[in-house]
Amino acid sequence: MSFSKSMKKLAAGVVASSAIAYSGAVMAADTIKVGVLHSLSGTMAISESTLKDTVLMMIEEQNKKGGVMGKKLEPVVVDPASNWPLFAEKTRELITKEDVDVIFGCWTSVSRKSVLPVVEELNGLLFYPVQYEGEESSKNVFYTGAAPNQQAIPAVDYLINDLGVKRFVLAGTDYVYPRTTNKILEAYLKSKGVAEKDIMINYTPFGHSDWQSIVSDIKAFGSQGKKTAVVSTINGDANVPFYKELGNQGVSAEDIPVVAFSVGEEELSGIDTAPLVGHLAAWNYFQSVYNDTNEAFIDQWHSFTGDDKRVTNDPMEATYIGFNMWVKAVEKAKSTDTDKVADAMIGIQTPNLTGGMAVMNENHHLSKPVLIGEIQDDGQFAVVWETDGLVKGDAWSDFLPGSKDLISDWTAPIKCGNYNTKTKSCGGAAAK
Repeated sequence: MSFSKSMKKLAAGVVASSAIAYSGAVMAADTIKVGVLHSLSGTMAISESTLKDTVLMMIEEQNKKGGVMGKKLEPVVVDPASNWPLFAEKTRELITKEDVDVIFGCWTSVSRKSVLPVVEELNGLLFYPVQYEGEESSKNVFYTGAAPNQQAIPAVDYLINDLGVKRFVLAGTDYVYPRTTNKILEAYLKSKGVAEKDIMINYTPFGHSDWQSIVSDIKAFGSQGKKTAVVSTINGDANVPFYKELGNQGVSAEDIPVVAFSVGEEELSGIDTAPLVGHLAAWNYFQSVYNDTNEAFIDQWHSFTGDDKRVTNDPMEATYIGFNMWVKAVEKAKSTDTDKVADAMIGIQTPNLTGGMAVMNENHHLSKPVLIGEIQDDGQFAVVWETDGLVKGDAWSDFLPGSKDLISDWTAPIKCGNYNTKTKSCGGAAAK
C-alpha cells in the first residue's frame, strides 16, 4: 500500500472513530445521569436495596412522563457493599467517570460522612433519605430524612408524657448516628429531670447477633420499680436477632416498650412479629397511613416489583420526596448545574405520602409530620400519635452546648451551614 493510500485510510479511520465518539457524546448529552449509591450487599443491604429499587421506580415513572427538560433519565447504579470508605470511592467514580448530575444514596451516617468531602470537593449533589443525628448542613447535600427534632425528641416526649416512662435504655449500633443522637437525648432527658442513674447506654457493632446478655441487662434495669423503655438506634440486620431475643426472654411492650428509629416495615418483613406487637417506631411515614396519594404509591411499588407483598417505608418516602423535589428544581432552574439546582431547591414543595406537603427549607432540611406507630402482628404499624402539623427539621440541636447557637441558612446574605447567631459569623465553609 502506498504512503498516500495509508494516510487516506488512517484519516478515514480517524473520521469514523470521531463520528462514533461524537455519537456517544450526543447520546450522553441526550440523557441526564442519576447516580444510585446504596449498599446491595453486606450488613446494610437489608435496608438499602429497597431504596435502590425506589430510585429506579421513580426514574422509570419520570421517563414515562417525558423525562426532565425533554431528556430521559439514565440510572447509574453502584454497590458500596456496606463498606464505608468504598462509598467515597464510588461517589468519586459516579461524579468524575460517570458524570452523574445528582446522587441519591447512603443510609448510615458513617457512609454519608465518607461521601461528604467528595461531593463538596467535586461540587456534586447528594440527596440523603434517612433519619440522622443532625449537627451538619452542607450546600451539596439535601437531607430528606428526619433530624433529631423530627423523630428522637418527639418519641421521648411521647414515652414520658403518654406512657409515663421514668427510666431509659439508649441502645444503638456503635457509629456516629446513634452516639450523637444519644448524646442529644441524654442532654434532653436530663433537662426534663431524668437522673443519670435512670439512663442506661449500650452500643454494639454492626451485624451484632448475640443479644442474650444485653436483653438480660435491659430486663434487670427495667425491674427497679420505675416504668422503663428502650430507645433503639440499632441499625441494619442486627435488629432481627435483637427483636427475636426480646421475644425469647418475654420482654413485652407492656413491660418495657421499645421505640425504634431504624426499624420500619422492611426490617419487620423478615421476622415473626407476634412477640413484638405493641412495640413502637417513630417515623415521618408509615405504609398503613391511608390516603389516595399513598395508595397510588403502594400500587406503583407493587407493580414495579411484581410483588404485592413488598412493603413500603419511611426512607422510601424520603427518597420519593427528594426525587420529586429535584425534578421540580431542575425544571425551575432549567439546568442540572449543582449550584443552580441547589438555589432552586429552597422553598420547593411537593406532596408527601401522609396527606400533606413537604417543604424544603433554607437549611436543606424538610418540614414534615412526626408519627409514632405501634407494631401489629402483620408487620405493619398502627399510628398511635402524630404531631398537629409539620415540624421543621433543625440541623443543629438546641440541647448540645456547641450547637445551640448555630443555624444553617443557605440563602443570601448568610449562605452558611453553621452560622453562629451570637458571634454573627460562619464557622465553616460558606457558599461562594
